[in-house]
Amino acid sequence: MESIFLPFLLVIFASIFQGSFGLGMKFMNPLKWEAWWLVHSIFAMILIPTIWAYFVTPDLYNVVTSAPTEDILKAMAFGALWGIGGIMFGKSVPYIGISLTYGIVMGVCAAAGGLIPLFTATDVEYQKMAPALPYILGGVAIMLIGVAITAYAGVKKDKIKSITKTTGEKVNLKLGLIIAIISGFLSAFLAIGFTAGSAIGDLAQNAGAISRNSSLAIWVVVLWGGFAINAGYAVFLLFKNNTWSSFTTPNASKAYMWSIIAGILWFGALGIYGQGATLMGSLGDVIAWPIMLGLSLIVGNIWSYLNKEWEGAKKPFYTMLFGVLVIIVAVVVMGYS
Repeated sequence: MESIFLPFLLVIFASIFQGSFGLGMKFMNPLKWEAWWLVHSIFAMILIPTIWAYFVTPDLYNVVTSAPTEDILKAMAFGALWGIGGIMFGKSVPYIGISLTYGIVMGVCAAAGGLIPLFTATDVEYQKMAPALPYILGGVAIMLIGVAITAYAGVKKDKIKSITKTTGEKVNLKLGLIIAIISGFLSAFLAIGFTAGSAIGDLAQNAGAISRNSSLAIWVVVLWGGFAINAGYAVFLLFKNNTWSSFTTPNASKAYMWSIIAGILWFGALGIYGQGATLMGSLGDVIAWPIMLGLSLIVGNIWSYLNKEWEGAKKPFYTMLFGVLVIIVAVVVMGYS
């Protein structure tokens, strides 16, 4: 029974971490965004993944360096595409608001992250997944509906609470939607990079790592590409805005602390997700990603409720709860596969 439920328990735990890491972004002040994000990127994408992988993967350095160059470059390239998607997320928010952006990005990312591995599977892998295909496709479709409902609820909540934009940028629904959709598609490449780096995981197992921990060696490589984009963008803004002095801002210890905590939660989500997806076998590449993102959306809304962000928006809150119910149904359908 453990072999059946352990992978799903791991993905559920991953979703809790994924849905919670954004809390740290509420405590950026007095640091500038680019300073906070650079520290966060160093811990979340380099230090924490490498330290964790080092302790569970014998001879990590040789495992990574002996992997085929093509696989390393592919994994890094997909990680870099994810990094670009994350930057585009921020660019979409001023045009259409955070609730709609988040809903679109999550929906597209969940669907693409599950369907791309399915459509790129080998004939042997596809034959193994064929009996589960109706449930996979049905679950993804239901997930998209659930995410759309929760995004709609978020938009209605924002209107009721009269949240105004302070960016000074003109609202442009069409442009914002295009950017958000592209962001969601590119963001899914984090999961694709994990799949592309499977040879690295095999080498980790050959070196003595247990099956679920072999995924951590893959993340080390994938996130090199993601770090290059995220850190590069933060450094670009530090130069552009001349905000290097932000690092020495007085009373910034709390902001630094939350930057690191957010990094632990963020990679904790990926690390645990990778373990669960690995234990699911070939289906893990297809269903683990949308399940994690769907459940993390629920966790994020729970935190929003506890932070009283839904106060005075009773009707949208009930709409959001219905969306959560739809997402749970989608998770059950995909889990049944």
